[in-house]
Amino acid sequence: MATVYTDADAPLEVLQGKTIALIGYGSQGHAQALNLRDSGLTVIIGVRQGASWERAQTDGFPVMSIPEATEQADVVMMLISDEHQPRVYAEWVAPHLRTGVALGFAHGFNIHFGQITPPSDIDVFMVSPKAVGPQLRRLYMAGHGAPCLIAVHQDYTGNAKAIALAYARALGGTRAGVYETTFREECESDLFGEQAVLCGGVPALIKAAFETLVEAGYQPEIAYFECLHELKLIVDLIYESGISGMQFAISDTAQYGAMTRGPRLINEAVRAELKRILSEIQTGQFAREWLLENQVGRPVFSALARADVEHPIERIGQTLRARMIWQTTT
Repeated sequence: MATVYTDADAPLEVLQGKTIALIGYGSQGHAQALNLRDSGLTVIIGVRQGASWERAQTDGFPVMSIPEATEQADVVMMLISDEHQPRVYAEWVAPHLRTGVALGFAHGFNIHFGQITPPSDIDVFMVSPKAVGPQLRRLYMAGHGAPCLIAVHQDYTGNAKAIALAYARALGGTRAGVYETTFREECESDLFGEQAVLCGGVPALIKAAFETLVEAGYQPEIAYFECLHELKLIVDLIYESGISGMQFAISDTAQYGAMTRGPRLINEAVRAELKRILSEIQTGQFAREWLLENQVGRPVFSALARADVEHPIERIGQTLRARMIWQTTT
């Protein structure tokens, strides 16, 4: 069992009096900056001129260029997209890092796959909240927190883990529990979870089931409700009570159908494909593919994204959701 770190393990004093520069002010950058500041820490924002710069200024943070923020910082947190980090790091961060500073990441991709190689005279750590930015902020403001993963890649000063723990606490993570991992474990498991379940497997199953019903002559509205709309009800039950708790809450008819038909879907062929997907992540094949895709202008990405938007389930869903005003007002 993993060790769970709480407030008692993460004194904020480690970061008090230090300047934390967040590089990027998107969804995570915005939420993390506000949580850190509300926890009593000093935060500056390093971004390029544009909407993020203006938003950070409106929120009351000192905003400056990425090189300026890096030069002033004791802790530099990289919170821009994976595909943009190597160039930003090489051009605007690396030349301005001082000996003994701490360089932080929210995801292990660029360190694990060698796209960023920090100098040997700094700390390198990771704090990965298990929540999207708006949820991270909402939980903090409600007096709760999102679980966080921490990892240390390089411990030059001997304080890298203490910095990671304090940073996670300032985000609210120690209220829910902080778990130690490695850059490799976080990166590979995160990519696998996204591809196999959360963002790849589940949407693909939804669309395939929707298509099956519609092709069999069922109304698309009915197919939408059964294959997509009601998914939230089930996910909420699983989120709150686990899979067995969900099964307890549904009808016996639904539970019997689930227990007897589910394994027919997730059969040996699917399990073999899951292992292939994991292997592609572990060997770096997926990372190379994604990096190349960005280098050539994202032709596959753009085509697949366009196909997703144009799928019939999106058209019927847009119509149905427009009638459920409560979804956007609560």
